[in-house]
Amino acid sequence: MKKYQLGEFEEIVLLTVGVLHGDAYGVAIKEEIEKRLQRKASVGALQSALRRMESKGFLISELGEATKVRGGKRKRYFKITAFGKEALDFNIQTRLDLWSEIPDVAFKFKPC
Repeated sequence: MKKYQLGEFEEIVLLTVGVLHGDAYGVAIKEEIEKRLQRKASVGALQSALRRMESKGFLISELGEATKVRGGKRKRYFKITAFGKEALDFNIQTRLDLWSEIPDVAFKFKPC
């Protein structure tokens, strides 16, 4: 399990990179997370998560072309690796397994 360990924010970022396939760069990822989850994502936390997941092998990145709009600065685009997909598969299966083991009675609440 340790090799697939993802925190909640990392999992959200990794899933968002997949959703934005081909257009997953910092600002787009941040905006997509904020739109879908209605929660703020700081640039610093996002950049840390992207670098951390890249170093773990869950993501790869490459620089796009320089544009005049960005003053010649290039965007860094991210893609999920096969290992990143394995981590997502492991996480979803683990959650589904846990959900399936909860007895129905666990969701029956009695008034206090």
